[in-house]
Amino acid sequence: MREVLTARRFTAPVSENTVAEDWRRRGYSCHRFTDPPGQRWEDFVHDCNEVVTVVRGRLELEVARQTLEAGPGDEVFIAKGARHSVRNVHTGTTEWLFGYD
Repeated sequence: MREVLTARRFTAPVSENTVAEDWRRRGYSCHRFTDPPGQRWEDFVHDCNEVVTVVRGRLELEVARQTLEAGPGDEVFIAKGARHSVRNVHTGTTEWLFGYD
């Protein structure tokens, strides 16, 4: 089974171009979200794998009943079919990237 969190996969400050290039080589798209404090994305399930990386701020993610916190440069892997939620737990805006294979 693959680890859900890879701490500091990308060096801070996180470059969106560096992440996008890495993900493209691994077969993932790359999209950006900017969330205000308290933003919650609850109970999603996808028919593909997803990766998430925080650029600035902090996210709490719940992936298949496992809760973790991710900061700048951390990468979270969400397996296809896993129920997941993403929450901005930072006191300010959180910028993050996500991609699908």
